[in-house]
Amino acid sequence: MTELRKKYPLIIVGAGPAGLTSSIYASRFRVNNLVIGQLWGGLVSESHQVCNFPTEKKIKGLELAQKIKDHAQSLDASFLSDEVIAIEKNSLQGFRITTKSKKVFQAETVLLAQGTKRRKLNVRDEDKFLGKGVSYCATCDAMFYQDRIVAVVGGSDSAQTSSLYLAQVAKKVYQIYRRDKLRGEAIWIEQVEKNSKIEIIFNSQIKELKGKGNLEAVVIENNQQEERRLAVDGLFIEIGTIPHQHLTKCLGLAVNSEGYIKVSADQKTSQEGIWAAGDITDGSNNFRQIITACAEGAIAAENIFKFLQKK
Repeated sequence: MTELRKKYPLIIVGAGPAGLTSSIYASRFRVNNLVIGQLWGGLVSESHQVCNFPTEKKIKGLELAQKIKDHAQSLDASFLSDEVIAIEKNSLQGFRITTKSKKVFQAETVLLAQGTKRRKLNVRDEDKFLGKGVSYCATCDAMFYQDRIVAVVGGSDSAQTSSLYLAQVAKKVYQIYRRDKLRGEAIWIEQVEKNSKIEIIFNSQIKELKGKGNLEAVVIENNQQEERRLAVDGLFIEIGTIPHQHLTKCLGLAVNSEGYIKVSADQKTSQEGIWAAGDITDGSNNFRQIITACAEGAIAAENIFKFLQKK
């Protein structure tokens, strides 16, 4: 890892698989780059287990994230744990980038790879019980619920893997889903359905959170508007993610109806000098996986290299 400079040919915003892979490729193309991010490895670092990444039959998300990070750091790149709060176009020098810690950098090109953030339930007192029963990360907080009763909201792969992980620790796991069947990889669904500790509640949504200091119960409502109170010590929210949009809006980039950045086949955005890769984009047929994020990061790096060569 090299010392920080004030100006780079490429600054990568985001430290998940897309950002780190783009750094690996950029470094090998001899494009000096700076990676700025907060969660090294991205949301994959919070995954209990990854079983579909080539070379890894089974690996903890944090371990895989660390491997990608170690690879990137072994090359000639710079890394900064910080948050980019502003990117401004500078006609003479490319882009002016400002971080939360008030550091300022200049970049000829920028790659946006911030990924997504957890979607909230948006029910009353959700923020009040955060850290007091409400969590968005089973891998982070499961240890606090040894032999206790918890609930998971959601029906996708992230919800399935969270339920399975929690079932190793908790006494009982309710999995609450608004549809009539789980979706995602069949192998996870089969394991959830066979696990005696997990009770799946279909066609239901969380209506209310109850508790004095900490979460004590949730009120759910089914499709017939019938309510049921479940006594739980913890609630894990796994209802998907939404793209980070602050910088996207600042730059006026073209996005789709859900806020994902529109990119071309070479990962270019609607503004010259700005590329995007990973879960923040509408690329890879919206198949948001670790491997597609890595692929988009590599494609972006190659095309940034070609762009800089022509300047």
